[in-house]
Amino acid sequence: MTTGRTASPTVPAPQEEHLSQDELIARINELRRARNAVILAHNYELPEIQDLADYTGDSLGLSRQAAKTDADVIVFCGVHFMAETAAILSPEKRVLLPDLQAGCSLADTITAEQVREWKKEYPGAVVVAYVNTSAAVKAEADICCTSSNAVQVVQSIPEDKEILFLPDMFLGSYVEKVTGRKMHIWMGECHVHAGIDTDDVARLAERYPGAELLIHPECGCSTSSMYDLAMGDLPSNTCLLSTGKMIEHARTSPADTFIVATEVGILHRLRKDSPHKTFIPAADHAVCPFMKMITLEKVYRSLRDDVHHIQVDKETADRARRAIERMIAIG
Repeated sequence: MTTGRTASPTVPAPQEEHLSQDELIARINELRRARNAVILAHNYELPEIQDLADYTGDSLGLSRQAAKTDADVIVFCGVHFMAETAAILSPEKRVLLPDLQAGCSLADTITAEQVREWKKEYPGAVVVAYVNTSAAVKAEADICCTSSNAVQVVQSIPEDKEILFLPDMFLGSYVEKVTGRKMHIWMGECHVHAGIDTDDVARLAERYPGAELLIHPECGCSTSSMYDLAMGDLPSNTCLLSTGKMIEHARTSPADTFIVATEVGILHRLRKDSPHKTFIPAADHAVCPFMKMITLEKVYRSLRDDVHHIQVDKETADRARRAIERMIAIG
């Protein structure tokens, strides 16, 4: 099966002396300047990677930064589909992913071939693909979306059109409830977000009665939380937000305590951005192992040895870019 993506072969790690964290950062900074490189880090990355980065944010926000930068090299500290998206939007730049094993359980729930077969069942349907998908899957979509604009994307589609929404069933169910638009939803999930349930959230809400609840729409608790909120079983100050919107909201909210239902990596950014506020994870076990794969050592090696170069073939990139640009046009 053609995936529409290629990467440089794995390079054996050379034997070298152990470097302290300060020494690694110093060498990374030297290489960053010498190679005119920019380092991007997702909100779920390790704290030291977030602190090292030129820009930290969600996957699409980082790809937009990649497209705007005048750097020659982009070191993408995230997972594979994010580096692909940066390569699609910045074909003239060299995109490096420090660890090729940094994948995504949600993106892996659907392939391009499965999308093509699904489209045959519903000819004429509009395919909406969450950005947490491979380049090959995006190439089969009509339009992409993020968790923060999925509602607006679906609302932009004519009422007489059927919609195939992929791959996240929790985000899709959330969008259905908000828009009132019936969709065909792919039964995919992020294994980390799916593990956060309503009981986790409800127990903490009872323990911290004044806290605001910040819930990512991908969470397993999001669909039931919408119902619980409507029934009055959750505090009225419950917000379903993307990671980027969580940071903005926490900064401006009058609340001083927040229960955060998403991958725990976001807590570092929240606490750094709003140091006088308290942030409590809805589930301590909500840790994505793929997001923790990239280390300072791997960033150093990536810049030093030029690994791993992420490329998307032109035909796939051109088709995927159209779906991404249609989303960006909506906002």
